[in-house]
Amino acid sequence: MSDLTHLTIAQALSGLKNKDFTSVELTEAHINAMQDARDLNAFIVETPEKAMEQAKASDARRASGDAGLLEGIPMAIKDLFCTEGVQTTASSKILEGFIPQYESTVTTNMFRDGAVMLGKVGLDEFAMGSSNTTSYFGNIINPWKANDGKDLVPGGSSGGSAAAVAARIAMGATGTDTGGSIRQPAAFCGLAGIKPTYGRCSRWGIIAFASSLDQAGPIARTSEDCAIMLESMAGFDAKDSTSADKPVPKFTESLTGDMKGLRVGIPKEYRMDGTPDEIVKIWDQGIAWAKDAGAEIVDVSLPHTKYALPTYYIIAPAEASSNLSRYDGVRYGLRVDEGGNLNDMYAKTRAEGFGDEVKRRIMIGAYVLSAGYYDAYYIKAQKVRRLILNDFIKAYEQCDVLLTPTAPSSAFAIGENEDDPIKMYLNDVFTVPASLAGVPGMSIPAGLDAKGLPLGLQILGRPWDEATVLKVGHAIEQKAGFNAIPQSLLNKKAA
Repeated sequence: MSDLTHLTIAQALSGLKNKDFTSVELTEAHINAMQDARDLNAFIVETPEKAMEQAKASDARRASGDAGLLEGIPMAIKDLFCTEGVQTTASSKILEGFIPQYESTVTTNMFRDGAVMLGKVGLDEFAMGSSNTTSYFGNIINPWKANDGKDLVPGGSSGGSAAAVAARIAMGATGTDTGGSIRQPAAFCGLAGIKPTYGRCSRWGIIAFASSLDQAGPIARTSEDCAIMLESMAGFDAKDSTSADKPVPKFTESLTGDMKGLRVGIPKEYRMDGTPDEIVKIWDQGIAWAKDAGAEIVDVSLPHTKYALPTYYIIAPAEASSNLSRYDGVRYGLRVDEGGNLNDMYAKTRAEGFGDEVKRRIMIGAYVLSAGYYDAYYIKAQKVRRLILNDFIKAYEQCDVLLTPTAPSSAFAIGENEDDPIKMYLNDVFTVPASLAGVPGMSIPAGLDAKGLPLGLQILGRPWDEATVLKVGHAIEQKAGFNAIPQSLLNKKAA
């Protein structure tokens, strides 16, 4: 049964349809694998009983000819999505013990289509980070290992999602992407992950970080699996005022394996000084693969790229400081009440409930929104954000998609970069511009570096054109032929 955990979602759906195995068998295999991989600390809450109930119901639906898009597929849910009756914490002490009485729209859609929930996976606290070292529940460990044997970060903030899928303890996982939080962990863990256009997936029931940037999306093993998941996750939701009333395409129909007639833009500003040779080399290899698949390569310019990171680190903390003001010890979550007045309770609750990175961003956000600085920082950042979007709009007059690296390095060791927040923020240098512009972006696994660690390529598309992004991702995946799996898994298989 352990071989069942090495199937892709597409392969598993085919096997279930052909009655090669049942959802109960598939789910049992993943529950057993979860237990064997607890050293990764991927899950905050495991829900094996719920998973088995859902799997049995799924087998019954399939037997009656009523199979949904994700029927019987075991999934991990990022602990930012509210799940009815199951603890949801955003990896923060301040929400420990919070059990929602409602279900997020995205997970509602997935359960409607037959998905099975294995549990809730960890993240950087309130999705703030690129390493998964800011979680109250401890570091999440990447199943990939460097040659020197050090434990590596899985990326962030959707690091628990990526670690679970890479370790073959979930077939796919939900993620959220505010500045790269799906794409960067996908790259670090040798996976595919797509941030759809802002508004494609409902944000209702997802704990907010930065409301004008947050967007849900899937992390899975392949572009095809991402296409299947996204079709289920997406759709208009009247409960979310930023949700777009647009039809959801059948994304798998775009996966033809070729790129004939497509123009691929290469933004010159992404060739940054100091980028490691291995990153440049895999990018050049990606360009060659795109050409080989029939694409035309076009040089383009995104002149405001250099302002993207500072713009993001004004807007995102500003929105975070506003969103996180609701955590005050009054209505739900942690309360530290040691006598004193109401203001003392607010201060003590927030001081004890939030971690250092969350406090840092709240303070930055409060500062840029304060009297005297609002115009100089926040309003100016919003104007620059528009210029960044204009750059993308202009570039897409010359091409259909853009191809770039996903991250400036492979996964780094736990504890590295932590003494320098600026260096940590630079992990998002290639992913943040698309988040500010709201355009769809995807990472696909492209190869291994000299340390034997995965490297990703990023495809960015026009607004609402996830189909072309997935098409290009699938075609380049075919050329790359990435089939490496983490060394830790090989060791377990050998044992």
